[in-house]
Amino acid sequence: MIARPAPRAPTSAETAYQRLRAMILDNHLPPGAQRLEAELALELGMSRTPVREAMLRLQQDGLAVVTPRHGMRVAPISPADMRDIYDVLESLEPKAAELLACRALPVADLAPLSRACDAMEAAIAAEDRAAWAQADEAFHRGLAELCGNRRLAAMAMQVWDQSHRARMFTLNMRPLPARSTAEHRATLEAIRAGDADGAREIYRRHRQRGGAELIALIERSGLAWL
Repeated sequence: MIARPAPRAPTSAETAYQRLRAMILDNHLPPGAQRLEAELALELGMSRTPVREAMLRLQQDGLAVVTPRHGMRVAPISPADMRDIYDVLESLEPKAAELLACRALPVADLAPLSRACDAMEAAIAAEDRAAWAQADEAFHRGLAELCGNRRLAAMAMQVWDQSHRARMFTLNMRPLPARSTAEHRATLEAIRAGDADGAREIYRRHRQRGGAELIALIERSGLAWL
């Protein structure tokens, strides 16, 4: 039996990149935030070289702008970028719902989606927006993972991650997402019933409405001009 090589530990630059990327996506470093290289190195407990490499990768991702001697400025959230992202999600996620309905999985296999809907409803009752956002993400991940198409799932989750920063930044600007919660539950019921057309259409309308609401909030908030 051929032994597989042990996985390599992440480099310092990779660790710095992942930590800074998470800080940006979760808005611990909000749009427009300016940080010097030395400040970030101190905050991460690392030397400046891996931090500099991480900053350049974040610039390639479109999440930051790096200026010599001025460090890194977190990029604004662009309505145009969000329109592109939600156009893609509006194509991929309804298809995932359709495929999952066609699979006719046992109820037990749909438990991740059921738990996510239960958690969203409980969060709405408690007016806990952070808990709702976690449950919402669990539903979307579960939908992608269960749809049966690995390539579609990978593409959907990559684009979903790109929208994370805007969703979290606008979370407290939006009305309590009771309507969104009901749309998730309706999608799940259509999937359970094997109604592929219904699941696809419910989710398409959900994604279309949610994207329009988020983009309007971004435009009104001035995030694009920070």
